Amino acid sequence: MKYAEEIELNWGFIGCGEVTEKKSGPAFGMIPGSHIHAVMSRDAQKAQSYAERHHIPNWYTDPTELIDDPDVNAIYIATPPSSHATFAIMAMRAGKPVYIEKPMAASYEDCARINRISQQTGVPCFVAYYRRYLPYFQRIKQMIDSGLIGNIINVQVRFSVPPRDLDYNRDNLPWRLQPDIAGGGYFYDLAPHQLDLLQHYFGVILDAEGFCANRGGLYETEDTVSACFRFENGLVGSGSWCFVGHESAKEDRIELIGDKGQINFSVFDYQPISLYTEKGHEYITVENPQYVQMPLIESVVAQLQHKGTCMCDGISATTTNWVMDKILGKL
Repeated sequence: MKYAEEIELNWGFIGCGEVTEKKSGPAFGMIPGSHIHAVMSRDAQKAQSYAERHHIPNWYTDPTELIDDPDVNAIYIATPPSSHATFAIMAMRAGKPVYIEKPMAASYEDCARINRISQQTGVPCFVAYYRRYLPYFQRIKQMIDSGLIGNIINVQVRFSVPPRDLDYNRDNLPWRLQPDIAGGGYFYDLAPHQLDLLQHYFGVILDAEGFCANRGGLYETEDTVSACFRFENGLVGSGSWCFVGHESAKEDRIELIGDKGQINFSVFDYQPISLYTEKGHEYITVENPQYVQMPLIESVVAQLQHKGTCMCDGISATTTNWVMDKILGKL
């Protein structure tokens, strides 16, 4: 039976890491008409433990077996980016829609491959840029669209964090620092959320340039990135990312500079939104749901049940990979 004829969605998870525990996994089973039927990890103990803890009836160590499970009719891909294209294409060719963790893939070219198969098969592809649907960021979009700070004339991204403990272990670096697995370093892992949000607010970025460096010497991939970019509406912006900064200089900040005010907000810490206008300065606090991917997953389920439309599709997600690849000099 085709997924389009189904009312009940039975999800199969390829990957069961930290993101599925804290941000997404439980949400799939909390939405009417949506259930978690199976989970897969190449580590049998991990797959079995995850299934038992979350009351999932089936677990696998082979992604092909999960995709071929006749009771699974939708696939959540929560593996490192290098395998996203392979698993997404396998699933779509099996007639099963996919929900892919961000970034959509390890390169712009892989994103294009996924989109091409989605178009050929008619099977939808969604990408987990869940911040678009979170109340915190929707409030910022409302502030922009209402003209609260007037015409936006410049955008600035500033992000700095100290190294993580695992970053010092050259013999066993995290997969996020292995470009052949992650697509890049921490920039490729974290910047997608920032760049996707900005494109959600201001339209597609048509041009981007960047300079990359390794200043800390802890690993081979870049640890410092500076970039400038231009949106389709003519707005220009810049960004600075440092992953080997000092603890005292931690920063998670985007500034939207308008001709009637300014909005400052964080992307990862959800600090109160800072608003500057002629009326003065105020802080705005917005609460997000416990499982931050819940609103987006609800939208995905609604589209698959023909009750709505989800805007986080593969086409819109691909532009973010293009921007990152341009900044890193991969294109």
